[in-house]
Amino acid sequence: MEVSLKALFKYTAAVVLCGFVSALAAEELKIGYVDSEKLIKESPQYAAAQKRLETEFKPREESLVANQKRLKELLDKLKKDGEVMGEEERGRLEKDIMARRRQMDNDRNALREDSNLRRIQELQKLRDQVKEVVQGFARAENFDLILADGVYFSKRVDVTDKVLEKLKK
Repeated sequence: MEVSLKALFKYTAAVVLCGFVSALAAEELKIGYVDSEKLIKESPQYAAAQKRLETEFKPREESLVANQKRLKELLDKLKKDGEVMGEEERGRLEKDIMARRRQMDNDRNALREDSNLRRIQELQKLRDQVKEVVQGFARAENFDLILADGVYFSKRVDVTDKVLEKLKK
């Protein structure tokens, strides 16, 4: 049986390649998964951000409610007394109501825009904090890879609750 040099080379290359693949397989990768939405929603930082936003915008919301109440009172007055009012007085009241409505609409829109902007800022700040904690956890626990928001993951690789505990410290 004659063995060609070419066949010997192929056989040797295959053995070396198998050994290389086996060595890679022997070194186990440590992979984890985190549910980033759960980390954000269940973190104490999220509750604190919600509280800060509520406190920040509460005075403006209360002012809007008071202005709305005053507008309703003026509308009721116009409805009740409009027919017996003089034309000049009724005209002034109607102009006042229209001006208040416009101002309320402007104030409501400004509040909504400011509130949305601040909510986005707080959420980005929280996402950055979560990212730092996940990275610190991965380094401390010697993870090779941590995935977020996967399509499928087993409970064996889910480290969300462990990272959430780190966020609570």
